[in-house]
Formats: sequence, C-alpha cells, structure tokens
Amino acid sequence: MNTLFLMVDEMAWWAVGSASSLGAKTPHIDALAARGMVFDAAYTPSPICVPARAAIATGRYVHETGHWSSAEPYDGVLPSWGHRLREGGVEAVSIGKLHFRNEGDDTGFERQIQPLHVHEGKGWLLGLVRRPVPRYDATAGLAEELGAGWTGYTRYDLGVTEAACAWLAEPERKARPWAAFVSYLSPHYPLIAPEEFLSLYDPADYVRPAEEVPDHPILREIAGFFAHDRHFMDEARGLAHAAYRGLCSFVDAEVGKVLAALEASGQADDTLVIFTSDHGDMMGEKGFWTKSVMYEASTRVPLIMAGPGVMAGRRADPVSLIDIAPTLADVMGLGTNGFSGRSLLGSPDPDRVVLSEYHDGGCSVGMTMLRWQARNGMQWKYVHYAEGHWPQLFDLTADPGETDDLAKARPEILLFAEKRLAQIMDVEAVNARAHADQAQKVQLHGGRDAILGIPQWNFTKVGET
Repeated sequence: MNTLFLMVDEMAWWAVGSASSLGAKTPHIDALAARGMVFDAAYTPSPICVPARAAIATGRYVHETGHWSSAEPYDGVLPSWGHRLREGGVEAVSIGKLHFRNEGDDTGFERQIQPLHVHEGKGWLLGLVRRPVPRYDATAGLAEELGAGWTGYTRYDLGVTEAACAWLAEPERKARPWAAFVSYLSPHYPLIAPEEFLSLYDPADYVRPAEEVPDHPILREIAGFFAHDRHFMDEARGLAHAAYRGLCSFVDAEVGKVLAALEASGQADDTLVIFTSDHGDMMGEKGFWTKSVMYEASTRVPLIMAGPGVMAGRRADPVSLIDIAPTLADVMGLGTNGFSGRSLLGSPDPDRVVLSEYHDGGCSVGMTMLRWQARNGMQWKYVHYAEGHWPQLFDLTADPGETDDLAKARPEILLFAEKRLAQIMDVEAVNARAHADQAQKVQLHGGRDAILGIPQWNFTKVGET
C-alpha cells in the first residue's frame, strides 16, 4: 500500500465545511471525509509550527524531542517516520513545507521537492527569549495585510500542487511502495486570498466586536505579547474571517487537484490518504489571533483518513498528530515500536489521554494540555501552567466554547487530571529543561540583547507578496 499524507498550515478544526456551520467551502476535503474516517477530537502536539512538525515527524511529544520552540527545528537526529519507511524499502518523499532546520539534514526523505525550511536555518529567534517576555512589535501586519490578491504563500502552494501531480504521474511510482508528504502553507496568514475564493464570502457576515481575553495571568501575558487584536477594527475582523475562509477554499482546491492526480495515476485503490493541519488559528476568539494557546481553535485540528481498509465513519476519542508516524509505519507493516503515538488503524483506547505543549515565544512558563474522554463519553480538557499558576478545566461536552473554567468547582476531576499528567511527564522538570536549553541557545546566538536587536517579523517570507 502507498500513503499520501496531505498537510495544510493553520487550519482550525471548524474551518472544514463538513465539520461546522462556520466552516469554509471545502468540497474536496468534505468528499474525502464522506468516504473516510473522521477523527472529531484530533489535537496538535504543540500549537505552533516548528515544535509540532518535529513531533509529527518523530511520533513523539515535544517534551521527548526537545524541539521546544520556533528556533529549535527538527534536524533528523531523532528517527522520523521517513527513516522507518526508507529503511523498510519504501520510497519516502516530501513535497512542500517542512519547517525543519535545512535541506542538508537527513530527516528521512529520499527526496525533498520544493522544500521550505525555517528562516536561515535558525527560525524565529525571539521565541527563545521567554523570561522575562520581551516586547514584540511586529503584530500590526496581520490586520493590515488583508483582502484579495496573491502572496508568496499562495503562489508557493500552486507550485507544490504542480510538483505533487507531476510526481504522482511518473511511471516509477508503480515500481515500489511509496509515501508522499505533500505540505501546503495555506491558510496561514497573511490573510490575503485569491479573488476567486475570497468572493465566495461576504465580510459583512463575519463582522464582530473584540472579545475579552480570559482573566488568567499567563493568557494575558500571551495576549500582551501577540497583541494582534488591538490593531483590528470590527470591519477588519469581518474581512479577516472572509479571507481566512477564502484561503481554506483555495487550499481545498489544491488538495482536490492532487487527489485527482492520484486517481488519474491508477493508484488510488492502493493508497491510504491522510489529511490534517499542523495546528489551528484562534481568529480573534477570546482576544487571540493565530495560535499559541490551548483553546480548541488553536489545538484541535481536522484529521481524516481514507483508503483501503478504512471504514467510513467518525471517532470521538481523542487522538494526537503524533499518531500519524506509527500509522504510516503500520500501513507498510514496519512496526510501531519506538513511537509514542499509536496507529490510527487500531481500535480506540477508552483510557487514552493526549497532550499538547507550548514552550515558545510570548509565554514565560510551559503550558501543557491534557485531553481525554471519560468512560461515560464526557469530553474533558485540563491545562497546566508551570511554576504555580492556576490551571484550567473544561467540560467540552457541556461547554464546547470553553467559557466555564471548572478547576475550582470540580476538584475530583482536577485531581484525576493532575495524576494522569504526572504519570506521563514531570511538567515542572520539563519546564525547567526547556528554559535551560533555550538559555544555552540564546548565548549561542549572541545573547538576549543581540536577539532583541534583530529586525522583527511576523511570518517567514516566501517570494514576493
């Protein structure tokens, strides 16, 4: 069997049309969902690109990889699913965004086609400077770069599709099993969508007032650092939401082209297709834009699996994107040992808990989310903030909007969550280790003042915008 692993960037769970009434028009992803398994509670291992992608590649959580932040990218030292497949004789290639350190590292792929890696092989160095949290002034652009047009990101995505379709059409694909990781930049900001797709949405439908940041010291710290919201007027919020949905529709069309190329190649019946996003986007909810918090819009992502042996349906139990690596190995019969995740081809584990972690810019302490489904079907989320800050607890069944923090009202659930988390990791030790590693890297880059003196930027530029 072959595997086509499709990943987009920054698509929240609700943005898929078939997932929510608020979603975008995504007919190709919807069709994939209709014939496949939809994981309704899929979570990123970290709500920011670089740590998440290192964890997805290795099938291990962030505290296991040590790729903590946007300036600590994957370098191939820990084995990836690509290494496992390549050693088993499977052709493993990447087409598009990786956000690893550089193309010279052996990250498991036989070929990297049109790869995109972190800025200068270093990434976003400001993410290393966390205590005390510095000023971050490059936030106005999110509200200023809005509307219709083409950017370096959307042009890059057209090239990814072209390369993927050409690769699938090569006769060599039928010579041996293959796994292709096809990875897009959209719908990641800038929130500028091609007119064809922006015109599908009326910005007036999405005009809304600013939302208040929750009263929690760390959340207010993050909101103060990523101060995007103060640059938005209500009308701009409407245009931003329309453009975000336009970008989702744009990338859906690109995914549709790749799926059509797979069908045209005659290999669709022998290929497992996995679709997901590396993390979500808050889009102004609770006063936050982009990611970097543990709310559902940031951590919960679409995850669909379709193809041979996959029954159509839905699963409500929480799963993690670190489960994709063992799934890819399982498909090829290469074993799932060495991964912390579990194959998605297996049966649900009623006692499973999954994690998401954040040790990146704008937050002076480590954040760890624990997500589980109780035996009675209730969905729970616990968020631990290191160094003594009070936790959060949400009953997602009764409160999907995460507005009612039950940390004080449900001490028995809080105690259960604390015990389960302690069984998995020592969160305070992990927090200390992340800070120590980052302090060393700060010195390697010339110290705090040197990093703060680097011109700030809000996203990796690709081509001309």
